[in-house]
Amino acid sequence: MESKKIWSLGVNPTPDNNDYYITYGFGYSKYMHTSNGIFQELKMFVPKEDSIKVQILHLENKLAKRKEIKLIYCVKPVLDEDEIKSNGYIDLKYNSNINVLTLQNQTKEENNRTIMYISCSEKISSYTGNKASFIGNGTIKNPEGIRKIELDKENSLGKDEMVVIEARITLEALESKDIVITLGTDTNLLNLQDTAYKYTNPNNAIVEFEVTKKYWSGLLGNLKVDTPIESMNILLNGWLLYQTLCSRMFARSGYYQSGGAYGFRDQLQDCVGLKYISPEILKKQIIKHSEHQFIEGDVEHWWHEETSRGIRTRFSDDLLWLPYMVAEYIRFTGDSKILEVETSYVKGNIIPDGTDERYDLYLKTEEKETIYMHCIRAIEKSLNFGENGLPKIGSGDWNDGFSNVGTKGRGESVWLGFFQYLVLEKFVELCEKYGGKFSKQELVQNRVQKYKRIMEALKRHLNTNGWDGRWYKRAFMDDGNVLGSIQNEECRIDSIAQSWATISGAGDNDKKYISLNSLENHLVDKEAGIIKLLDPPFEKSKLEPGYIKAYIPGTRENGGQYTHAAVWTIIAEAMLGFGDKATEFFRMINPIEHARTKDEAKKYKVEPYVIPADIYGGELAGRGGWTWYTGSSSWMYEAGIRYILGFNLEKNILRIEPHIPESWKEYSIKYKYGNSIYNIKVINNNLKGNKRILIDGRKIDGSEIILQNNGGVYSVEVEV
Repeated sequence: MESKKIWSLGVNPTPDNNDYYITYGFGYSKYMHTSNGIFQELKMFVPKEDSIKVQILHLENKLAKRKEIKLIYCVKPVLDEDEIKSNGYIDLKYNSNINVLTLQNQTKEENNRTIMYISCSEKISSYTGNKASFIGNGTIKNPEGIRKIELDKENSLGKDEMVVIEARITLEALESKDIVITLGTDTNLLNLQDTAYKYTNPNNAIVEFEVTKKYWSGLLGNLKVDTPIESMNILLNGWLLYQTLCSRMFARSGYYQSGGAYGFRDQLQDCVGLKYISPEILKKQIIKHSEHQFIEGDVEHWWHEETSRGIRTRFSDDLLWLPYMVAEYIRFTGDSKILEVETSYVKGNIIPDGTDERYDLYLKTEEKETIYMHCIRAIEKSLNFGENGLPKIGSGDWNDGFSNVGTKGRGESVWLGFFQYLVLEKFVELCEKYGGKFSKQELVQNRVQKYKRIMEALKRHLNTNGWDGRWYKRAFMDDGNVLGSIQNEECRIDSIAQSWATISGAGDNDKKYISLNSLENHLVDKEAGIIKLLDPPFEKSKLEPGYIKAYIPGTRENGGQYTHAAVWTIIAEAMLGFGDKATEFFRMINPIEHARTKDEAKKYKVEPYVIPADIYGGELAGRGGWTWYTGSSSWMYEAGIRYILGFNLEKNILRIEPHIPESWKEYSIKYKYGNSIYNIKVINNNLKGNKRILIDGRKIDGSEIILQNNGGVYSVEVEV
């Protein structure tokens, strides 16, 4: 008699000695394995319309004898903020008529009890909600309960809860079979029953799998590139935007941060890259975020839509991302009517002196104003300068970890000065073009002149008080200490002040080149393949900038690579014309390049197909950190498409302005504009800024390609 064997469909928790093959695609994951004469293929996906995880298990008996299989599916339910809060309070029920297990947290209000459910296309022969009855005296790798004829049937979960279902499968000789297991949530029991029933039919699940793949392929296929660098092609041809959409926009969650909240500056910046496939996403995001601004001009740092609760803070950069992205939307689409959209504000108590934040219920105001006025209020609120002529940092700027720099109201941010300068420049242009629609012309002119005076003063202070001889300082602290100074024992140089001197256009011409060169010399670690945020990290010096110092030196913001900032370095290199360096750095921080071999993958440790928020320096140099849930994925896309490959689209006018390596001979871009297709081939003949453009073989005058939405297919050749 053949002995019973236990193994898992994946490499955990109970692998055997045979190989496991894993494929990650847009909208799905696939796992393949052969064990004990049975070929197994497991496909996982989430349908576009249903809140359910669908798992299609295809089994093939490769042997000429019958196989009896117990299929065990385990879930650790967490129906609260964490498992500690929900332990012992989850009610478990089995409905034999529809073959579904349902779970609800009984501590929640009755109208707020989301139903979690598990179902299977095969009859659930037994189940348990008790971890002890499944594990027994064994382990998750070898549970005693798996050997029982039936698992215990318990209708409530104990303090150490785990939901386990069992189905029994018979495979005749050389037979194959598809089994569907689902894990879903709903708020309505009838909807739940309909959805669960739909997927108990494996054919329905297989059809929906193909529909899901087609949806993602279509959504991500608007823009395709083909460059001499394979890893760049992989990221730019879907993976960066897939990461941004899945984790940042749809789920607003990741393995390292499962919150579901909207971040004011976060989801706005996510649209930097998404505008290429759907400017409408950016428009909706702008409108949504404007409704989470206070009438005083500041904004909620983050909020939950479901509860209308959020946090009001003294972060100094959040509010400026609204006018920044409004200007970017208008530049890209030409749609200035967004300025006329009227939205409400939120109302709440002003944060009292001595307090940095307030978490509260913030409700909408009856008063509404145009997006234009929302932007003006944000800008006006930001015009708060310190003794060095730079904007006050509050309880943090882009770097949340600088939480102690300005808590007494005197700290100033050099980086914020550059960012503010660019926002003012963009809005001066919008005021001059469209301000007359919203204010009297005299008021518009006064505002324009005011902003220009501030820009002039900002530029002067940034290049004098903010300059440290070889690079730009990062911030002035309440106590008079300076961050980002050559005099410092720690944090002598910080990346984003250098990159934004170029990105903003506010850095003096010579200082931009000098500071970027200093960034390369001090912060680019080619051996580890990282661009550090600052160096040396905080550890033992007298500087007390905030919670950043609590991180181990070389990790996250404290001297590791913070990828968001690393991408801004790439953009600055491209803007100064250093195409070789920009492309080299893009390739260097590309996660694919960190996992080309087994040894590199063991060192990197995280997924090679998504951007990490950080990569460690120091003793753990090269190890990946927080993946998926990071705004750097969208900025990385922008860096590659717009600044390296030079795909610069404004309304329906396309300019190809590449900053590529001299060694590249050519590359191509396929772009879907409305119903038209543009096949663009860029040939590098070193024409020193001149361009020769052919559209369908005919030479055009100038360097602008006027895009037509007429269903045509166009062949474009650009010689640069």
